[in-house]
Amino acid sequence: MSVVAPPPVMVLVRPQLGENIGKAARAMLNFGLTELRLVAPRDGWPNPAAGPAASGADIVLERAGVFDSVAEAVADCAHVYATTVRKRGVTKPVVTPEQAASTIRQAPARSAILFGPERAGLETDDIALARTIITAPINAEFGSLNLAQAVILVAYEWSKGEALAMPPEVELPPSAPQAELDGMIGQLDAMLDAAGFYFPPDRTPTTRRTLRTLLTKPGWSSQEVRTLRGVLSALERPRDRR
Repeated sequence: MSVVAPPPVMVLVRPQLGENIGKAARAMLNFGLTELRLVAPRDGWPNPAAGPAASGADIVLERAGVFDSVAEAVADCAHVYATTVRKRGVTKPVVTPEQAASTIRQAPARSAILFGPERAGLETDDIALARTIITAPINAEFGSLNLAQAVILVAYEWSKGEALAMPPEVELPPSAPQAELDGMIGQLDAMLDAAGFYFPPDRTPTTRRTLRTLLTKPGWSSQEVRTLRGVLSALERPRDRR
């Protein structure tokens, strides 16, 4: 029997702004993650600025654990990952968010992912506690992700292996039969001819082909054809509003 890997724990190390904690919580819940741990948040916890920024991800904030050190925050986790764009001389395996997500889903024990403070990222001592480094392949000349962006990038990759709800599929109406479409085009053609639209005469065939191409591209439904023909009929025989 296969063992289902628990979702990873997201650990924000010394986060500075409550707004960023809230945005990180929002990013987590978007992709089905709810366990947030905070290490020595600069402005303490709870932080009143986090709630509005979370935009409804209150369950993540309410369950957030607070720890004094990274070691305490990951003590129950068998696999610890550190997100950083700089290896800083630490010799550890380096993987992409996608590779890390695949390993986490296959691991029976709990995993933790460390995210550093907004201004400077994780310190070398923080990274030393991790077994693996996660680095996203981004622009080498501008490797600057904010905290919530880093969280959402990792959370999204993990979510690919989860059965999250997809946007509902909307059933499209069937396309109108060709006869209905030809009838609408014929009605329009007669009205344009009567209005003197086709000028000069030698351009009439080309103009008619252009109109037909325009009107046959979208794949009109029967209801759309009826609606436009109603519009044309109203233009042809305006109602007396007196």
